[in-house]
Amino acid sequence: MMVRPNSCDIFCAVVDNYGDIGVCWRLARQLANEQGLQVRMWVDDLRSFGKLCPELDEELAEQLCRGVEVHHWGDELTVVEPADLVIGAFACEVPKSYAEAMALRQPKSVWLNLEYLSAEDWVEGCHQLPSPHPTLPLSKYFFFPGFTEKTGGLLLEHDLLVRRDVFQSDAAAQLTYWQSLGVPSRVEGELRVSLFGYENEAMQALLSEWEQGSYPVTCLLPEGRALPQVAAHFGVTSGKAGEVWQRGNLRVHVLPFVEQEQYDLLLWACDINFVRGEDSCVRAQWAGRPFIWQIYPQHDGVHLEKLEALRRLYTAGLQDEMAQAVQNMWWSWNGGQGVATAWRDFIAQREDLARHGAGWAQQLSRNSLALNLLDFFRRTE
Repeated sequence: MMVRPNSCDIFCAVVDNYGDIGVCWRLARQLANEQGLQVRMWVDDLRSFGKLCPELDEELAEQLCRGVEVHHWGDELTVVEPADLVIGAFACEVPKSYAEAMALRQPKSVWLNLEYLSAEDWVEGCHQLPSPHPTLPLSKYFFFPGFTEKTGGLLLEHDLLVRRDVFQSDAAAQLTYWQSLGVPSRVEGELRVSLFGYENEAMQALLSEWEQGSYPVTCLLPEGRALPQVAAHFGVTSGKAGEVWQRGNLRVHVLPFVEQEQYDLLLWACDINFVRGEDSCVRAQWAGRPFIWQIYPQHDGVHLEKLEALRRLYTAGLQDEMAQAVQNMWWSWNGGQGVATAWRDFIAQREDLARHGAGWAQQLSRNSLALNLLDFFRRTE
């Protein structure tokens, strides 16, 4: 019996917004560089991938990046020897020829479908359930990341929290970081906020609240889908990285789209983080700072149930006033009303929420997705 896998294939079909490829890229590097597996990533869109890995050459069908073999996955896939551990990310189906090769392999590969992250109760009951292939002697297992011990956990590099603590306690390192972005030193009472999100009906009201508020707000805005709205607030037709806009007590610095490690530094350095989707939401929780999550909107409103599921877990045990402030801010930012009032209540709880965030990150760190994948392989193979 194989105690742990030697090799892993990860299949990723890039949908949009870099979320899928972001999660797969983190997982691939962790399995390769921390756990010593031979990892191949099969990706159908190398151009999007290049946003997260600047040294990637999108013209090459095969290349080695940071210890991971990256393969362009086109319409046809040359038959290859399947890996010990095979991961199809987010309901991504592996090619037919690859599945047939898995069925012939001895011993058979352990095949997982890495699901989207959710805090909903039903996830615990579905985690690790098998799904037999309709025609081949194979079973695929559903593997659900999550926030409780009965789920697959979250992606966390082994030294991430230590590096975060060192950075957040080093004023000189933080000053150097801000200087690298062209952001001046803090002034008394200033609040620094990262703003990474989708288009948002509440954007105008929040920017106006910051502009007219009683304390200076420096907003760090990565290039992305929220940029046109913020630019319009300042009367700018379009914006680009490097631009700085200021009015009233609000100053906005537009940042380039950065690779994952640099984004972690931004989250660690800011006082409050607005995040979206899955990957940046998890990284904001590792930052230990108060955060506001914008979940990917769905027409049927199902996303709001997922939003509330995480909110309930995150605020469990908090005083009513603090829990209510988080709920009001999250809901107003996700299509509700009254974002200005919600912001004032939220920021009033900032210090207590920061203490809670540090403890919450420590609690979540006990459940590592990468280690759980390897443990499941050992029990299943």
